[in-house]
Amino acid sequence: MIVAKNSAILVLETTTEICSVAIGKDGQCVSCVENDNKNSHAEKVIDLIQQALNGANISLNDLSAIAVSQGPGSYTGLRIGTSTCKGLCYALQIPLIAADTLLGIATAAKIQYPDTQLFISMLDAKRMEVYTTVFDQNLQKKEDVTNVILSDDTYLQLLNNQKVVFCGNANTKVRPLYEKHQNAFFCDAPISARNLLQSVHNQYVSKDFADVAYFEPFYLKAFRAGVPKVKGLN
Repeated sequence: MIVAKNSAILVLETTTEICSVAIGKDGQCVSCVENDNKNSHAEKVIDLIQQALNGANISLNDLSAIAVSQGPGSYTGLRIGTSTCKGLCYALQIPLIAADTLLGIATAAKIQYPDTQLFISMLDAKRMEVYTTVFDQNLQKKEDVTNVILSDDTYLQLLNNQKVVFCGNANTKVRPLYEKHQNAFFCDAPISARNLLQSVHNQYVSKDFADVAYFEPFYLKAFRAGVPKVKGLN
């Protein structure tokens, strides 16, 4: 496949309560629409995609690839995003790109804190648990994505040696633990598809594509259904 100049790529981010759709050309955002109404991804996603296409003045047939934020994150959100993008890729016969969710979070933080040594991307995993990884100043991943139970000393060793930016939708949990530390900084930029556009473009150029038939989101932990509370249900 020849990589066309000004290739249009649609990116879908549904890992959190924000449903975000962006369209980029050569890594630059030309359109982005978002909805932060909880539990409305399935209802809103197709309309948001059409709005993003209208904003970029293109149609589905003009797309060169589609990217989906692969997680970790909300199980339901990941399923909606993945099924939508896979369906469109099948129909349009274009490549699917698996976007690094936590890298997108760190990318937004890097814009706000360009000279900081470390970026710790976090996604809320309920209670005091987070999905997280660490990026260096060049946004290179320093460790595998994992789930962590936050405590007062979880990141104390890192903070004692260098400046650290905490970013993502778990800052409400981590801020009370470290806000008084001189090396701790916090980026509260919302999670958005626009922050994935540059990395997705790089993947497109290098032909780093996912298998449309077999791709699955990165859940990190197995899904566990809640216990029904309606009397008579088991």
